[in-house]
Amino acid sequence: MSPRELVVLGTASQVPTRGRNHNGYLLRWDAEGFLFDPGDGTQRQMARAGVAVTDVTRLFITHFHGDHCLGVPGVVQRMSLDRVPHTVHAHFPAEGAEYFDRLRHASSFHDVADVRAQPVTGPGVLAEGPFGLLEARRLDHTLPAYGYRLVEPDGRTMIPERLAAHGIRGRAVRDLRPPLLDEVSVPRRGQRFAFVMDTRLCDGVFELADGADMLVIESTFLHVDEALAVEYGHLTARQAARVAAECGVRKLVLTHFSQRYTDPRLFRDEAAEVFAGDLVVAADLDRVPLPRRRSTPGTVGPHR
Repeated sequence: MSPRELVVLGTASQVPTRGRNHNGYLLRWDAEGFLFDPGDGTQRQMARAGVAVTDVTRLFITHFHGDHCLGVPGVVQRMSLDRVPHTVHAHFPAEGAEYFDRLRHASSFHDVADVRAQPVTGPGVLAEGPFGLLEARRLDHTLPAYGYRLVEPDGRTMIPERLAAHGIRGRAVRDLRPPLLDEVSVPRRGQRFAFVMDTRLCDGVFELADGADMLVIESTFLHVDEALAVEYGHLTARQAARVAAECGVRKLVLTHFSQRYTDPRLFRDEAAEVFAGDLVVAADLDRVPLPRRRSTPGTVGPHR
């Protein structure tokens, strides 16, 4: 089983800098590779990060501002060039279907990739599979936008000593049923991942973040510029940290930084005033592992 980790491909907002590419995030989740918001330059960033386009199984676009989608043509064309053998499902706001079609067919190439558009028409479940549930919630930006959430079903963790005491080994573990199953294992809470980009504070942000093991969230501005954040439909580092603290988030990953700030420590310091958990100020090409699963179902923070 592949490790569950976030590969950060870009962390800039509207304007890339010398050290920060446009957005791009690949979530490795067992056999799946979920690519979120590929901005301009994502194909090259994937090469720098050692990520193959064949790793991508689903594509997610939160909204159709360029820093969140201009990398789509290069990624899709590379899928054809590398003969990606599997279907790649593409999720994006239905209001932007015309933009997606333009990006999907932005230039002439030998198109053999099976990229299937799945426009998001409203909040709810987008897909279900061995990976769990994929969900979407509306965000509050300057144009239609969605955030995404992955919820793994709860399971059980086997206790080796108890298995040995009952003489259970190998394939026999798969056939265990209550009450014996309860004697040799403990409940294990499924992991949850949330991805929140350009938005003001709204119910959708809190719903996505609720109980997340990892929350990847924009923090375009610092608190001193909160008025700008509200005007342009963004969050501050303090607001992102507040969401994480109130929603019981285990690992908070801040990203999507305005080029006006040159010291990333300012984002960490501001967020740490509100959120006491595991805090990451993302940098390009970072690899951020998901926290280890909880051995028992945990409680989550209240919704605001």
